[in-house]
Amino acid sequence: MDNKFMLTPRTLHQRLAFFTTLRLTINTSIRMIYPFMAFFAASLDRDIGMISLALAVSMATSAAGPFVAPIADRRGRKVGMLIGLGIFLAGVIPVSIFPGYFTFFLAIMLGNLGNNIFLPAMQAYLGDHSPYEKRGFVMAITELSWALSFILLVPLAGLLMEWTTWYGPFIALSAAGILMVILLIILIPADHPADPEPITIFSDIKKVILYLPAVFGILTGTLFISGNEVVSVVFGVWMQSSFGLQVAALGAASMVIGFAELGGEGLVALITDRLGKERTIGLSLILNALWVISLPWLGKSEAGAFIWLFVFYLTFEIAIVSILPLISEITPATRATMMSLFIAALSLGRALGDVLAPILYRGGFLVNAAVCAGLDILALLALTQIKLPKDAK
Repeated sequence: MDNKFMLTPRTLHQRLAFFTTLRLTINTSIRMIYPFMAFFAASLDRDIGMISLALAVSMATSAAGPFVAPIADRRGRKVGMLIGLGIFLAGVIPVSIFPGYFTFFLAIMLGNLGNNIFLPAMQAYLGDHSPYEKRGFVMAITELSWALSFILLVPLAGLLMEWTTWYGPFIALSAAGILMVILLIILIPADHPADPEPITIFSDIKKVILYLPAVFGILTGTLFISGNEVVSVVFGVWMQSSFGLQVAALGAASMVIGFAELGGEGLVALITDRLGKERTIGLSLILNALWVISLPWLGKSEAGAFIWLFVFYLTFEIAIVSILPLISEITPATRATMMSLFIAALSLGRALGDVLAPILYRGGFLVNAAVCAGLDILALLALTQIKLPKDAK
């Protein structure tokens, strides 16, 4: 991209800090469901399957993101980000006022959809304003919010539920979301194209899905995130049933995962641009597949289980964060649409994992782990087929 679009280092760092803070709010609404799944089920008088179903439907629904993404390509990244945040608020506010299974379902569904519209627009904005050779670092910084939500805010959500009620966190997230919208309007300049082209949703999507490197990029992410999800959905249930952990202790488990992800994101910031995006992704997938099958040896004690979770999420996080800059450069002309299709595919992969996880868990948590390892290997094969434009190398 022309250097005239690049932000100064100081401005870029300020925008990164803001986006990272903003994403903490959205990520917490998504991430807090997993460790407290049994608690939400009991509070809503539903079984685990009904909460997992809500997650699966929300992930599938959020795949509608690509049909909104061309707005960010044609009308500006800021517009796309505001639309995503508006949809997120349309989910969390109702459950704060009218708590129940239906509004809980709505909050998860619209929270994921809003994220899938906001995130590609934000990533496209960063792709527009940062060189590819440094984009691994840039993307890794914003992804810190994914880990920090588990370290800081998910445990706080657990405490809020213990001190107040099960929907207490949604009230806090509604207030934070409104504040973030106001700050986004004030802090991020409008970036409308000088001569905006007509919004051609299906044309832009067609350009991406008919380009084989883009398809293999999407397939890579879908495969390994499905594997991660078949573990993530039931890890809280497994920890609770195996070691009798309660809500506060499950919050502590989320902190362990958060620190693992924080470490993964830190490693990406340090090594991915130097080692190469494809090489980093491939190594992390191999390590994740090898580590996941160590469960029979480490999963016998609470301490061993925590160590297993830490390394499992560390290696996965390196893969998922490292692939973002790679995907952002496959089709630069339709960057927001490409990122949105990729994020949508991740959501469908998670939806598949949400459906499969409880079924696989009937055979024991080891079955979930074995399926995860198999999907990692398939993702590695798809990765070898991704090609970038020559000017990105």
